[in-house]
Amino acid sequence: MPTYNRADLAFERGEGAWLWTGDGRRFLDFGSGIATASIGHAHPHLVQAIAEQAARVMHTSNLYRIPQAEKLAARLVETSFADSVFFCNSGAEANEGMIKAVRKYHAEQGHPERFVTICFEGAFHGRTLATLAATGNEKYIAGFGPVVQGFKHVPFGNMNALRDAIDGTTAAIMVEPIQGEGGVRPASLDFLRQLRAAADEFGILLALDEVQTGMGRSGKLWAHQWAGIEPDVMSSAKGIGGGFPLGAILAKERVAQYLKPGTHGSTYGGNPLACAAGNAVLDVILAPGFLDGVDRVARHLWRGLLELAHRHPAVAEGVQGAGLLVGLKLRPEISNGEMQNAAVAEGLLTVAAGMNVLRLAPPLIITEAEADEALRLLDRACLRCTPSQARDAAK
Repeated sequence: MPTYNRADLAFERGEGAWLWTGDGRRFLDFGSGIATASIGHAHPHLVQAIAEQAARVMHTSNLYRIPQAEKLAARLVETSFADSVFFCNSGAEANEGMIKAVRKYHAEQGHPERFVTICFEGAFHGRTLATLAATGNEKYIAGFGPVVQGFKHVPFGNMNALRDAIDGTTAAIMVEPIQGEGGVRPASLDFLRQLRAAADEFGILLALDEVQTGMGRSGKLWAHQWAGIEPDVMSSAKGIGGGFPLGAILAKERVAQYLKPGTHGSTYGGNPLACAAGNAVLDVILAPGFLDGVDRVARHLWRGLLELAHRHPAVAEGVQGAGLLVGLKLRPEISNGEMQNAAVAEGLLTVAAGMNVLRLAPPLIITEAEADEALRLLDRACLRCTPSQARDAAK
Protein backbone atom coordinates (compact mmCIF):
# COMPACT_ATOMS: atom_id res chain seq x y z
CA MET A 1 0.00 0.00 0.00
CA PRO A 2 1.24 3.53 -0.71
CA THR A 3 1.77 4.44 2.94
CA TYR A 4 5.48 5.33 2.76
CA ASN A 5 7.53 7.91 0.89
CA ARG A 6 10.53 5.62 0.63
CA ALA A 7 13.97 6.71 -0.48
CA ASP A 8 15.33 4.79 -3.45
CA LEU A 9 17.79 2.83 -1.31
CA ALA A 10 17.81 -0.89 -0.59
CA PHE A 11 20.32 -2.20 1.93
CA GLU A 12 21.59 -5.75 1.71
CA ARG A 13 23.95 -5.86 4.69
CA GLY A 14 25.14 -3.90 7.68
CA GLU A 15 27.90 -3.93 10.23
CA GLY A 16 27.96 -1.77 13.34
CA ALA A 17 26.93 1.76 12.35
CA TRP A 18 27.32 1.12 8.60
CA LEU A 19 24.97 -0.09 5.86
CA TRP A 20 25.70 -1.20 2.27
CA THR A 21 23.34 -1.15 -0.69
CA GLY A 22 23.19 -3.93 -3.24
CA ASP A 23 25.31 -1.88 -5.64
CA GLY A 24 28.06 -1.43 -3.06
CA ARG A 25 27.42 2.08 -1.75
CA ARG A 26 28.25 2.55 1.94
CA PHE A 27 26.26 4.75 4.35
CA LEU A 28 26.88 5.80 7.94
CA ASP A 29 23.60 5.07 9.71
CA PHE A 30 22.62 7.87 12.10
CA GLY A 31 18.95 6.92 11.95
CA SER A 32 19.15 3.36 13.31
CA GLY A 33 15.86 2.42 11.72
CA ILE A 34 14.29 5.28 13.71
CA ALA A 35 16.23 4.71 16.95
CA THR A 36 15.71 0.95 16.83
CA ALA A 37 19.00 -0.74 15.85
CA SER A 38 20.31 0.12 19.30
CA ILE A 39 23.46 -2.02 19.24
CA GLY A 40 24.10 -1.59 15.53
CA HIS A 41 23.74 -3.90 12.57
CA ALA A 42 24.76 -7.56 12.66
CA HIS A 43 25.98 -7.38 16.24
CA PRO A 44 27.59 -10.82 16.75
CA HIS A 45 26.00 -11.45 20.15
CA LEU A 46 22.51 -10.52 18.96
CA VAL A 47 22.89 -12.50 15.73
CA GLN A 48 24.01 -15.58 17.65
CA ALA A 49 21.21 -15.32 20.21
CA ILE A 50 18.52 -15.05 17.51
CA ALA A 51 19.99 -17.87 15.39
CA GLU A 52 20.35 -20.26 18.33
CA GLN A 53 16.82 -19.55 19.60
CA ALA A 54 15.31 -19.84 16.12
CA ALA A 55 16.87 -23.28 15.80
CA ARG A 56 15.15 -24.37 19.03
CA VAL A 57 11.69 -22.79 19.17
CA MET A 58 10.48 -19.44 17.89
CA HIS A 59 6.89 -19.23 19.11
CA THR A 60 4.60 -21.08 21.49
CA SER A 61 2.09 -18.35 22.56
CA ASN A 62 1.26 -17.10 26.02
CA LEU A 63 -0.82 -20.18 26.74
CA TYR A 64 2.41 -21.57 28.19
CA ARG A 65 5.34 -20.37 30.25
CA ILE A 66 8.12 -18.68 28.28
CA PRO A 67 11.45 -18.87 30.15
CA GLN A 68 13.09 -16.30 27.88
CA ALA A 69 10.35 -13.79 28.72
CA GLU A 70 10.54 -14.56 32.43
CA LYS A 71 14.29 -13.90 32.36
CA LEU A 72 13.93 -10.66 30.41
CA ALA A 73 11.11 -9.42 32.65
CA ALA A 74 13.16 -10.14 35.78
CA ARG A 75 16.12 -8.19 34.38
CA LEU A 76 13.94 -5.22 33.40
CA VAL A 77 12.37 -5.15 36.85
CA GLU A 78 15.80 -5.32 38.46
CA THR A 79 17.04 -2.32 36.46
CA SER A 80 13.93 -0.13 36.66
CA PHE A 81 11.19 1.17 38.95
CA ALA A 82 8.81 -1.60 37.85
CA ASP A 83 7.46 -4.67 39.63
CA SER A 84 6.24 -6.47 36.51
CA VAL A 85 6.32 -6.36 32.72
CA PHE A 86 3.91 -7.09 29.86
CA PHE A 87 5.50 -7.88 26.49
CA CYS A 88 4.06 -6.88 23.13
CA ASN A 89 5.38 -6.13 19.65
CA SER A 90 5.65 -2.37 19.11
CA GLY A 91 5.65 1.07 20.66
CA ALA A 92 2.08 1.84 19.65
CA GLU A 93 0.94 -1.45 21.17
CA ALA A 94 2.85 -0.69 24.37
CA ASN A 95 1.27 2.75 24.62
CA GLU A 96 -2.18 1.36 23.89
CA GLY A 97 -1.73 -1.16 26.70
CA MET A 98 -0.42 1.57 29.01
CA ILE A 99 -3.54 3.64 28.39
CA LYS A 100 -5.69 0.60 29.20
CA ALA A 101 -3.70 -0.05 32.39
CA VAL A 102 -4.26 3.54 33.54
CA ARG A 103 -8.00 3.35 32.98
CA LYS A 104 -8.29 -0.09 34.57
CA TYR A 105 -6.45 1.13 37.67
CA HIS A 106 -8.93 3.92 38.35
CA ALA A 107 -11.96 1.76 37.53
CA GLU A 108 -10.79 -0.83 40.07
CA GLN A 109 -10.26 1.97 42.58
CA GLY A 110 -13.95 2.82 42.24
CA HIS A 111 -13.48 5.81 39.95
CA PRO A 112 -14.42 4.78 36.39
CA GLU A 113 -15.07 8.45 35.65
CA ARG A 114 -11.30 8.94 35.78
CA PHE A 115 -10.40 7.91 32.24
CA VAL A 116 -8.87 11.06 30.72
CA THR A 117 -5.13 11.16 30.04
CA ILE A 118 -3.45 14.55 29.73
CA CYS A 119 -0.94 14.57 26.86
CA PHE A 120 1.24 17.27 25.34
CA GLU A 121 1.25 19.24 22.12
CA GLY A 122 3.96 17.89 19.82
CA ALA A 123 3.67 14.36 21.19
CA PHE A 124 3.79 11.18 19.14
CA HIS A 125 2.46 8.02 20.76
CA GLY A 126 1.58 5.77 17.81
CA ARG A 127 -0.79 5.01 14.94
CA THR A 128 -3.61 3.02 16.57
CA LEU A 129 -6.89 4.86 17.03
CA ALA A 130 -6.27 5.49 20.74
CA THR A 131 -2.61 6.45 20.36
CA LEU A 132 -3.53 8.77 17.48
CA ALA A 133 -5.93 10.49 19.85
CA ALA A 134 -3.16 10.66 22.47
CA THR A 135 -0.85 12.17 19.84
CA GLY A 136 -3.43 14.78 18.93
CA ASN A 137 -1.91 15.76 15.58
CA GLU A 138 -4.67 16.71 13.14
CA LYS A 139 -2.54 15.63 10.20
CA TYR A 140 -2.51 12.04 11.48
CA ILE A 141 -6.10 11.97 12.77
CA ALA A 142 -7.85 13.32 9.64
CA GLY A 143 -10.03 10.82 7.83
CA PHE A 144 -10.21 8.15 10.50
CA GLY A 145 -13.62 8.94 11.94
CA PRO A 146 -14.55 10.05 15.44
CA VAL A 147 -11.51 10.60 17.63
CA VAL A 148 -11.22 8.25 20.60
CA GLN A 149 -12.38 10.02 23.74
CA GLY A 150 -10.31 10.50 26.84
CA PHE A 151 -7.40 12.76 25.93
CA LYS A 152 -6.56 16.40 26.60
CA HIS A 153 -3.56 18.27 25.23
CA VAL A 154 -1.60 21.07 26.86
CA PRO A 155 1.58 22.90 25.78
CA PHE A 156 4.76 20.92 26.35
CA GLY A 157 6.66 22.18 29.37
CA ASN A 158 3.79 24.36 30.69
CA MET A 159 2.97 23.39 34.30
CA ASN A 160 0.27 26.06 34.71
CA ALA A 161 -1.64 24.64 31.74
CA LEU A 162 -1.11 21.11 33.02
CA ARG A 163 -2.49 21.88 36.47
CA ASP A 164 -5.44 23.79 34.98
CA ALA A 165 -6.34 20.73 32.88
CA ILE A 166 -6.60 18.36 35.86
CA ASP A 167 -10.13 17.70 37.07
CA GLY A 168 -12.26 14.89 38.43
CA THR A 169 -12.03 12.92 35.16
CA THR A 170 -8.21 12.93 34.99
CA ALA A 171 -6.54 9.52 35.16
CA ALA A 172 -2.94 10.18 34.17
CA ILE A 173 -0.29 12.40 32.68
CA MET A 174 1.40 10.83 29.65
CA VAL A 175 4.68 12.30 28.41
CA GLU A 176 7.81 11.54 26.42
CA PRO A 177 11.00 12.63 28.25
CA ILE A 178 12.19 13.76 24.81
CA GLN A 179 9.66 14.37 22.06
CA GLY A 180 11.25 12.56 19.13
CA GLU A 181 8.82 12.89 16.25
CA GLY A 182 7.72 16.25 17.68
CA GLY A 183 11.10 17.87 17.07
CA VAL A 184 13.62 16.18 19.41
CA ARG A 185 12.44 18.46 22.22
CA PRO A 186 13.60 17.40 25.70
CA ALA A 187 11.48 17.98 28.76
CA SER A 188 13.52 19.79 31.37
CA LEU A 189 14.47 17.64 34.33
CA ASP A 190 12.64 20.07 36.60
CA PHE A 191 9.49 19.73 34.47
CA LEU A 192 9.60 15.94 34.86
CA ARG A 193 9.99 16.35 38.62
CA GLN A 194 7.03 18.73 38.72
CA LEU A 195 4.91 16.26 36.75
CA ARG A 196 5.71 13.58 39.31
CA ALA A 197 4.76 15.94 42.14
CA ALA A 198 1.50 16.94 40.43
CA ALA A 199 0.54 13.32 39.86
CA ASP A 200 1.10 12.58 43.53
CA GLU A 201 -0.80 15.69 44.63
CA PHE A 202 -3.91 14.89 42.60
CA GLY A 203 -3.87 11.10 42.97
CA ILE A 204 -3.31 10.39 39.28
CA LEU A 205 -0.72 8.28 37.50
CA LEU A 206 2.45 9.35 35.72
CA ALA A 207 2.79 7.37 32.48
CA LEU A 208 6.07 7.77 30.58
CA ASP A 209 6.45 6.98 26.89
CA GLU A 210 10.07 5.82 26.67
CA VAL A 211 9.60 4.01 23.37
CA GLN A 212 12.31 6.12 21.74
CA THR A 213 14.22 7.45 24.75
CA GLY A 214 14.66 4.23 26.72
CA MET A 215 17.18 1.40 26.54
CA GLY A 216 20.24 3.61 26.93
CA ARG A 217 19.61 6.26 24.29
CA SER A 218 19.96 9.11 26.79
CA GLY A 219 23.11 7.73 28.42
CA LYS A 220 21.10 6.10 31.20
CA LEU A 221 18.99 2.99 30.75
CA TRP A 222 15.82 5.09 31.07
CA ALA A 223 15.77 8.81 30.30
CA HIS A 224 13.64 9.70 33.34
CA GLN A 225 16.47 8.50 35.59
CA TRP A 226 18.31 11.77 34.86
CA ALA A 227 15.50 13.54 36.77
CA GLY A 228 15.66 11.16 39.72
CA ILE A 229 11.97 10.27 39.48
CA GLU A 230 9.94 7.11 38.95
CA PRO A 231 6.78 6.77 36.84
CA ASP A 232 3.87 4.53 37.79
CA VAL A 233 3.82 2.90 34.36
CA MET A 234 6.06 3.16 31.29
CA SER A 235 6.18 1.97 27.70
CA SER A 236 9.29 0.71 25.92
CA ALA A 237 9.99 -0.56 22.40
CA LYS A 238 12.32 0.32 19.49
CA GLY A 239 15.81 -0.28 20.93
CA ILE A 240 14.65 -2.96 23.36
CA GLY A 241 14.93 -5.65 20.66
CA GLY A 242 17.83 -4.18 18.71
CA GLY A 243 15.78 -4.35 15.50
CA PHE A 244 13.66 -7.38 16.33
CA PRO A 245 10.01 -6.38 16.96
CA LEU A 246 9.51 -6.12 20.72
CA GLY A 247 7.68 -3.78 23.05
CA ALA A 248 6.93 -3.74 26.75
CA ILE A 249 4.81 -2.12 29.43
CA LEU A 250 6.59 -1.76 32.76
CA ALA A 251 4.49 -0.99 35.83
CA LYS A 252 4.41 -0.79 39.58
CA GLU A 253 2.41 -3.56 41.20
CA ARG A 254 -0.39 -1.23 42.29
CA VAL A 255 -1.13 -0.67 38.60
CA ALA A 256 -0.21 -4.06 37.17
CA GLN A 257 -2.27 -6.08 39.67
CA TYR A 258 -5.49 -5.23 37.86
CA LEU A 259 -4.40 -6.60 34.48
CA LYS A 260 -5.69 -10.06 35.26
CA PRO A 261 -6.29 -12.92 32.77
CA GLY A 262 -8.74 -11.78 30.12
CA THR A 263 -8.10 -8.04 30.51
CA HIS A 264 -5.22 -7.79 28.03
CA GLY A 265 -3.15 -10.07 25.84
CA SER A 266 -0.97 -10.60 22.79
CA THR A 267 -0.43 -13.55 20.49
CA TYR A 268 3.18 -12.80 19.54
CA GLY A 269 4.13 -10.65 22.51
CA GLY A 270 7.08 -11.93 24.48
CA ASN A 271 7.62 -15.05 22.42
CA PRO A 272 10.88 -17.02 22.80
CA LEU A 273 12.59 -15.48 19.76
CA ALA A 274 11.73 -11.87 20.61
CA CYS A 275 12.84 -12.26 24.21
CA ALA A 276 16.07 -13.98 23.22
CA ALA A 277 16.79 -10.83 21.22
CA GLY A 278 15.78 -8.63 24.14
CA ASN A 279 18.08 -10.48 26.53
CA ALA A 280 20.99 -10.22 24.09
CA VAL A 281 20.47 -6.45 23.78
CA LEU A 282 20.41 -6.10 27.55
CA ASP A 283 23.63 -8.13 27.81
CA VAL A 284 25.35 -5.44 25.74
CA ILE A 285 23.73 -2.34 27.24
CA LEU A 286 24.17 -3.46 30.85
CA ALA A 287 27.81 -4.43 30.40
CA PRO A 288 30.11 -2.41 32.70
CA GLY A 289 31.02 0.95 31.20
CA PHE A 290 28.69 0.74 28.19
CA LEU A 291 26.28 3.51 29.22
CA ASP A 292 29.18 5.69 30.33
CA GLY A 293 30.54 5.29 26.81
CA VAL A 294 27.18 6.29 25.31
CA ASP A 295 27.16 9.42 27.44
CA ARG A 296 30.76 10.29 26.52
CA VAL A 297 30.23 9.92 22.77
CA ALA A 298 26.90 11.78 22.97
CA ARG A 299 28.58 14.78 24.60
CA HIS A 300 31.32 14.68 21.96
CA LEU A 301 28.70 14.65 19.19
CA TRP A 302 26.78 17.48 20.87
CA ARG A 303 29.85 19.72 20.98
CA GLY A 304 30.53 18.98 17.32
CA LEU A 305 26.96 19.81 16.34
CA LEU A 306 27.12 23.14 18.17
CA GLU A 307 30.26 24.00 16.20
CA LEU A 308 28.57 22.86 12.99
CA ALA A 309 25.56 25.10 13.62
CA HIS A 310 27.89 28.01 14.34
CA ARG A 311 29.74 27.45 11.05
CA HIS A 312 26.52 27.27 9.03
CA PRO A 313 24.17 29.97 10.35
CA ALA A 314 22.38 30.13 7.00
CA VAL A 315 21.31 26.49 7.46
CA ALA A 316 21.07 25.69 11.18
CA GLU A 317 19.61 27.59 14.11
CA GLY A 318 20.78 25.32 16.92
CA VAL A 319 20.94 21.88 18.51
CA GLN A 320 18.40 20.21 20.78
CA GLY A 321 17.77 16.83 22.36
CA ALA A 322 19.75 14.69 24.77
CA GLY A 323 22.10 11.73 24.66
CA LEU A 324 22.17 10.03 21.27
CA LEU A 325 18.80 11.48 20.33
CA VAL A 326 19.71 14.91 19.03
CA GLY A 327 18.31 17.27 16.46
CA LEU A 328 19.71 19.96 14.22
CA LYS A 329 17.15 22.75 14.18
CA LEU A 330 17.09 24.20 10.67
CA ARG A 331 16.25 27.67 9.44
CA PRO A 332 12.73 28.01 7.95
CA GLU A 333 14.05 28.38 4.40
CA ILE A 334 15.91 25.04 4.63
CA SER A 335 13.50 22.10 4.94
CA ASN A 336 14.48 19.01 6.89
CA GLY A 337 13.61 16.94 3.82
CA GLU A 338 16.10 18.92 1.76
CA MET A 339 18.75 18.49 4.44
CA GLN A 340 18.00 14.80 4.79
CA ASN A 341 18.47 14.30 1.04
CA ALA A 342 21.72 16.30 1.12
CA ALA A 343 23.00 14.04 3.91
CA VAL A 344 22.10 10.92 1.90
CA ALA A 345 24.02 12.35 -1.04
CA GLU A 346 27.08 12.54 1.22
CA GLY A 347 26.59 9.02 2.59
CA LEU A 348 24.82 9.76 5.89
CA LEU A 349 21.40 8.47 6.96
CA THR A 350 19.27 10.66 9.25
CA VAL A 351 15.57 11.01 10.12
CA ALA A 352 13.35 14.06 9.72
CA ALA A 353 11.40 15.25 12.75
CA GLY A 354 8.76 17.88 13.47
CA MET A 355 9.46 21.61 13.80
CA ASN A 356 11.85 21.39 10.83
CA VAL A 357 14.45 19.37 12.72
CA LEU A 358 16.95 16.85 11.34
CA ARG A 359 17.04 13.97 13.83
CA LEU A 360 20.18 11.99 14.64
CA ALA A 361 19.67 8.70 16.49
CA PRO A 362 22.74 6.55 15.75
CA PRO A 363 23.39 3.08 17.18
CA LEU A 364 24.56 3.28 20.77
CA ILE A 365 27.80 1.52 19.82
CA ILE A 366 29.19 4.39 17.73
CA THR A 367 32.70 5.64 18.44
CA GLU A 368 33.93 9.22 18.67
CA ALA A 369 35.61 8.66 15.30
CA GLU A 370 32.27 7.70 13.75
CA ALA A 371 30.67 10.75 15.36
CA ASP A 372 33.40 12.87 13.77
CA GLU A 373 32.74 11.24 10.40
CA ALA A 374 29.04 12.04 10.72
CA LEU A 375 29.90 15.65 11.51
CA ARG A 376 32.16 15.80 8.45
CA LEU A 377 29.37 14.48 6.24
CA LEU A 378 26.85 16.86 7.81
CA ASP A 379 29.24 19.74 7.16
CA ARG A 380 29.25 18.83 3.46
CA ALA A 381 25.47 18.44 3.50
CA CYS A 382 25.14 21.93 5.00
CA LEU A 383 27.25 23.29 2.16
CA ARG A 384 24.87 21.66 -0.32
CA CYS A 385 21.92 23.39 1.38
CA THR A 386 23.51 26.80 1.97
CA PRO A 387 21.69 29.43 -0.12
CA SER A 388 23.91 30.83 -2.89
CA GLN A 389 23.78 34.37 -1.51
CA ALA A 390 25.04 33.14 1.87
CA ARG A 391 27.89 31.26 0.16
CA ASP A 392 28.84 34.37 -1.76
CA ALA A 393 28.80 36.46 1.42
CA ALA A 394 31.01 33.94 3.19
CA LYS A 395 33.57 34.23 0.40
